[in-house]
Amino acid sequence: MKRAISAMLVTVLALETSLFAGIPAHKSDYVGGTTISIPKQARGELNTDDTKNLSFKWDKGEWTSPYDKVTSLAYGQHAGRRVGATVAWGVTTLGIMALPLLFSKKLRHYLTIEYTDAQGTAQAAVFEVGKAAIRTALASLEVRTGKKVTYEDEEARKAGSK
Repeated sequence: MKRAISAMLVTVLALETSLFAGIPAHKSDYVGGTTISIPKQARGELNTDDTKNLSFKWDKGEWTSPYDKVTSLAYGQHAGRRVGATVAWGVTTLGIMALPLLFSKKLRHYLTIEYTDAQGTAQAAVFEVGKAAIRTALASLEVRTGKKVTYEDEEARKAGSK
């Protein structure tokens, strides 16, 4: 019985970080905006490696924007409780042992890119960026676009510049 409980706890702790952490650390999700060429909730990679174009590649397509067409960059983060995860695990498997999930937070990183498209129309794209990719993306975008990132608040400034 003890072995079964121990095995279940180890499994839960391993799964908790992957199942309920949001997007993978090096991936990005398109949240929304005026860009219609990217489907909402598309998951892919925001790539700043090219010296002329920013790109977002997902399994069924690619979006690019020249850096010189970017008009502004903004970064914000939002913390939330894992209420859904706690309820799901509590009801289905763990019962009262799911309560520690309720006290853990998930931090989401949002990047808003405003740019002008090929027709000269102002556009905006909002991405949720994984925690391992956000700092690199912010630094690269500032250098490549020549624009300073506008931070939502002081906490976002600290997180984005660490």
